[in-house]
Amino acid sequence: MADPVPAVTAVEPDPAGFAPLAARALTFDSAEAAEILTRLSTPPAGRHTVWLRAGDAGVVLVSRNGNDSTVAHVDLLAVDPGSRRRGIGTALLRAAEQAATGFGARELRFMGNPPCYAWPGIDVRYTPAICLVEAAGYERFRTAQNMVADLTTADLSTVDDEERLAAQGVAIRKATPRELPTLRAWAERVFNATWAWEIEQSVLAPGAGCHVAWRDGAVLAFAGHGANRPSWFGPMGTDPEARNLGLGKVLLRRCLAAQRDAGLDSAQIGWVGPIPFYSRTVGARVDRIFWLYRKEI
Repeated sequence: MADPVPAVTAVEPDPAGFAPLAARALTFDSAEAAEILTRLSTPPAGRHTVWLRAGDAGVVLVSRNGNDSTVAHVDLLAVDPGSRRRGIGTALLRAAEQAATGFGARELRFMGNPPCYAWPGIDVRYTPAICLVEAAGYERFRTAQNMVADLTTADLSTVDDEERLAAQGVAIRKATPRELPTLRAWAERVFNATWAWEIEQSVLAPGAGCHVAWRDGAVLAFAGHGANRPSWFGPMGTDPEARNLGLGKVLLRRCLAAQRDAGLDSAQIGWVGPIPFYSRTVGARVDRIFWLYRKEI
């Protein structure tokens, strides 16, 4: 007779306590399981979260941002491989739906919840997760992709480009905490509060970094790495008034060089948009594919 399904209960975030389970369950992310849990346990202000645990067999995290009360997200769902096919994933998902309803949400998504997230959606290699959500009636509505850059072979040189930009009055440097008020204000004006938060994390998080292009004290462009995961690059953005200067190439290469110098052999370019740019600039290739799901609840 199969063991009974453990009761699903709400718990406080416990990155250290969840880490062994996450490392076993997240086959393709086990090396960063602890960092993922730490990141998801420290979300931005205004985000509502509920952690639910099924004993030592599974855990799920549900979140809703303060600026959209109708949509909630499953940020993490992990079931111990030795406990699968016992209904634990189904029990966790049902509890997640109930928690989302308690938030006032009308839709639950398996989709990254920017600015604090670990994946754009479900990596297609996590086949049990895909089977679970499709059996539960979730609709696949979008595809996202990461690219990967080989840091051992990519050309990450920037000296010539930085000299060219300096002749135009543009300085490139790694951002410091003292510059955060200026960077936040610029990002919120040019882009959105989501990127402002990610910039802040890339400046403050251990091992992360944000490289910025300046001219006459004004921000022109930025690129960050490590805001959500140590091996991930992004986001990156350029003020529309400063485009066509070649800033993106320099900032991307500086970030990847910093990741290489930190000991990484490769970097994930997360939730990527302009595939040709990354392929041309650093030889990146499409790597991880994610399916995004949603369901009315």
